[in-house]
Amino acid sequence: MNVRNTATKEYGKKVTVRVQKVKKSHIKQKLVFFTVLAVCLVILAVFSDHLCPYDPYAQDLSSALQAPSLAHPMGTDTYGRDMLSRVISGARASIFSTFILVAVISIFGTIVGVGCGYYGGIMDSVMMRISDVCLAFPGLVFAMAIAAILGGGIQNAIIALAVISWPKYSRIARSQTLALKNEPYIHAAILSGDSSLQIMLRHVFPNMLGPVLVTAMLDIGTMMMELAGLSFLGLGAQIPMAEWGSMMSSGRSMIQTYPWVVLSPGIAIFVSVVIFNLLGDTVRDYLDPKNREAF
Repeated sequence: MNVRNTATKEYGKKVTVRVQKVKKSHIKQKLVFFTVLAVCLVILAVFSDHLCPYDPYAQDLSSALQAPSLAHPMGTDTYGRDMLSRVISGARASIFSTFILVAVISIFGTIVGVGCGYYGGIMDSVMMRISDVCLAFPGLVFAMAIAAILGGGIQNAIIALAVISWPKYSRIARSQTLALKNEPYIHAAILSGDSSLQIMLRHVFPNMLGPVLVTAMLDIGTMMMELAGLSFLGLGAQIPMAEWGSMMSSGRSMIQTYPWVVLSPGIAIFVSVVIFNLLGDTVRDYLDPKNREAF
């Protein structure tokens, strides 16, 4: 019986190891696949001026509101502008603005959170109360109010969303710092004479990069939709700028008669958000402590 139980346990361990290897391989394949798709979107945004089949701002009223065809795969808008060209050109404003926004809120929020968690005191109390105020209001409604005060424009939309979005990163960074600063290697660094800045740069930031990175990756899709939402409401990118949200806004009255004017930028937003969300989910799985030893 003991021999049989031992053999069963060994077989079960082998099966578990095989399942884990298959799972790890699957996660790696997904990570590569979605990374390639995300890189393709970035390349599309970078070289949008060279990839547009037509001038995205050139008007031709004789070709206005043409249905999708071989000459215009996504049709034309009310001014005869090629929708495919405008969607490709709009990738630059939509994707790069999102990247800038996510970079700003993640860096600023992380710095604030680490400082509050490490030093504590008045700085911690004041900044955390400010973050409580930001989190107390519905995010997009608060951003709309700020953007309306600042006035239209993609820059003001980025500022408005940055003001209400950094607290989540400060909370994550603060909690991670509070957990890390009591670790033995932090005390050893203090005894060795390292300054507070050196400790934060060498020990705190590297050990909390995973959660912040995963949050930033998952935030790309959310921030892209919120930027598009502000532009749709007239509080972001302004006409005639090629930006997916403002393009949907300008064609919303024709959704029933000329649906391609709204669906073209809408599909671009949908595809981009799905790709970045799936990439964020895969990065989270890849950095999961349960799978960390496997990689």
